[in-house]
Amino acid sequence: MYQSITKPFFDKLFALLGLIVLSPLFLFICLILIIFQRGAVFFIQKRIGKNNVPFNIIKFRTMKADRLDNIQMDESQRITPIGHYLRRSHFDELPQLWNILMGQLSFIGPRPLLPEYLDYYTITQASRHMVMPGIAGLSQVLGGNTLPWNQRLRLDAFYAKKCSLTLDLKIVRLSLIYIFKSKGKHESISKSFIEDIKERS
Repeated sequence: MYQSITKPFFDKLFALLGLIVLSPLFLFICLILIIFQRGAVFFIQKRIGKNNVPFNIIKFRTMKADRLDNIQMDESQRITPIGHYLRRSHFDELPQLWNILMGQLSFIGPRPLLPEYLDYYTITQASRHMVMPGIAGLSQVLGGNTLPWNQRLRLDAFYAKKCSLTLDLKIVRLSLIYIFKSKGKHESISKSFIEDIKERS
């Protein structure tokens, strides 16, 4: 009931409200990118969604447009000055509200990954695709890229198995703590959260 009706309804409702309320910011960022950043405003990439259905995720573009000139560069060197700010503020994620409105993404769920990874998942890891992918996921709020790849997929699989309003609210809480830079508190809660997950897995 929660996954199939309640959560999708509120996802789309809040995404619509977000697009309306944040439309001035959205248009301002588009204008800044058009003026100061050569190339397309949006970055569009194919990702895998619920039940292995592919979709195009949308973000504000944060990297230099000419891939041929920058293919030898480290990713951090290819990010534009505006792109650095958009990533730090997470404003580059704003266009994903449209993905949520289209029923391709949720606010909370495992981050959608590239199609190339599909052939490498174990059966347990592949269960991450039983639920709608999200902008913020369990593995992201518990360490993200600092965690080993297998642990991130294990946390995604745990979320898919235990998805509930209570778990989503815990993820929202951890996200807010992280955003407001309460590093010590975030690490403390994350550690106890991971230990609890190990016991319940």
